[in-house]
Amino acid sequence: MLRWEGGPAGEGTMGGMREKRERPERPERPEQEHARYWQHPRLPGVDLLRARYVRHTFSRHAHDGFVIATVTGGVEGVGLPRGAEQVGSGGVVLINPETPHTAYAGVSEGWSYRVLYPSVEVVADVAMETAPLRGTPSFGETVLDDPVSGRLIAAVHRAAEQDNALAAGTLLRTVVARLLHRCGATAGSGAAGPPGAGARAAARARDLLVEDMVDPPTLEQLAASVGTGPFALLRAFRGAYGLPPHAWLTGARIRRARALLDGGATPAEAAAAVGFTDQPHLNRHFTRIVGVPPGAYRRERERARALGAARTSKTGPDAGP
Repeated sequence: MLRWEGGPAGEGTMGGMREKRERPERPERPEQEHARYWQHPRLPGVDLLRARYVRHTFSRHAHDGFVIATVTGGVEGVGLPRGAEQVGSGGVVLINPETPHTAYAGVSEGWSYRVLYPSVEVVADVAMETAPLRGTPSFGETVLDDPVSGRLIAAVHRAAEQDNALAAGTLLRTVVARLLHRCGATAGSGAAGPPGAGARAAARARDLLVEDMVDPPTLEQLAASVGTGPFALLRAFRGAYGLPPHAWLTGARIRRARALLDGGATPAEAAAAVGFTDQPHLNRHFTRIVGVPPGAYRRERERARALGAARTSKTGPDAGP
């Protein structure tokens, strides 16, 4: 049975963290799945996912920010452009922005993990202060055997869950700096000349899909619009973005749906606005890319906004942690 978690953004009080003794996570029953995808109102630019999946699989997709995850139980399978990886408990997974990937259970018991989704700006800010990198930062490795970083990722989650924004922000910067020092690189650091005709055609096709997301052109129409053939466009688009146009469009629709849900739209409104035939169509694709249904995602966003507004009204906009 799949359970989508809710609850307050912090388990402590908004006025101050209640002291708790750390307890080990309760063992999970076989086949039990759960997930919570959320934000802390005072940890900007970072989403958090805590989940256990058994039958759930993520379709091939990409993020506009980073993925920094630690597996806390079982084995996660990760499908990457260069092949599949199996990541066991204590392993760390790093995925750069716009890198297509999948995720699935690597063993019959599934996997549990905690994930941080920092924006490009958050990681770049840490890199500017701490890492000897020039240009846009990225990670040069995807899977690490790094229990220390894994514990730090989990500690960010625990601090946020206990409404300790100061600790969460400190631990977040600590783990990002540690990972950048260990395997940081500069995105696109290899020598590259001007884009070729195929790359230009792929970029124009992508723009056309974004412009007409609700009623997109057919592959033949898209190819004709950019002055190439359908098979040539498929090759170029895959080469540029790692996905065929229809799969890339699904991911783009989910990103736009998330932005609409962030702004208060209902799932039904978001589905219609981005070109899904109905809300169940959105639900299916949203869950396979984000990890939770759009309704659960929206509730957590509303909860974070309400708690942030409550703190501001109680203590004023310039209140400290």
